[in-house]
Amino acid sequence: MQLHFLKAGLFTTIQDQGRVGFQAFGVPTSGALDRAAAALANQLVGNPADSPVLEITLMGPKIQFVGEGEIAITGANLSAALNGEACASNQLLSITDADQLQFGRPEAGCRTYVAVRGKWQVPRWLSSRSAITQNGSTLTPQSIIKKGDVIQVETPTESPATFASIQSGSAAKPTEIRVLPGPEFERFSRFSIGEFFGKTYQITPDSNRMGYRLKEKLRSFSPDQELISSGIIPGTIQITASGQPIILLADAQTSGGYYRIANVLSEDLDHLAQFKPGDRLRFALISFEDLS
Repeated sequence: MQLHFLKAGLFTTIQDQGRVGFQAFGVPTSGALDRAAAALANQLVGNPADSPVLEITLMGPKIQFVGEGEIAITGANLSAALNGEACASNQLLSITDADQLQFGRPEAGCRTYVAVRGKWQVPRWLSSRSAITQNGSTLTPQSIIKKGDVIQVETPTESPATFASIQSGSAAKPTEIRVLPGPEFERFSRFSIGEFFGKTYQITPDSNRMGYRLKEKLRSFSPDQELISSGIIPGTIQITASGQPIILLADAQTSGGYYRIANVLSEDLDHLAQFKPGDRLRFALISFEDLS
């Protein structure tokens, strides 16, 4: 089966479960921001969990299929329609030749995932098909979707051994994001810590797959000294010298010199992926003992 992109959408990329083992060389993990939704889509079509999917942000593409197969749509509700008729999420959908899939108004969430049953004919780079979207897009050009692109998927002939539908709540965003103390947590004053957890934050338009910048600043924070650049991971919350929090995501750099006040739980990173600019959130501190 082939996917012909009549429209690319706002920002559509190919992602899998990420590029692991190369962070020491400055290569970000990348991969689906909502990993649970991506894995669920692959589960529905009978693919391994780390198979590629389309990650669609807010405004979706228009795709014409050539050939027959099965797809599944998970994550955000972006008003998906198959041949002009609304189609449900979290279900196995059969595709016939010349079918068209398109998306409309965002109703809930930010990112939708589309899995196609079979082996995607997309090149790997460092063991992953995930797009590198910052400063390295030439390394994975076929994983960043443009109008006119064609993706070929080698579809198996046997019927998929899979679920017809699965319930998922990944697009239902919690208002509180759980975090653990970061490496420099003890370097913040009790006033700054109280301010950090007492605020409600708004995600700014200056946000992307590298990270979410938050509008509200910590007025009581003043760094006592410069830090040597240290390792960071998806979910690290840095506080800039001006007091602005930044939540780092999958495409972020692998080291940085800002104070790291906290780290988002992996499970809540999936929820965070469904927040869009303008959405509001708060942080809730938990301890390592809470995880045991």
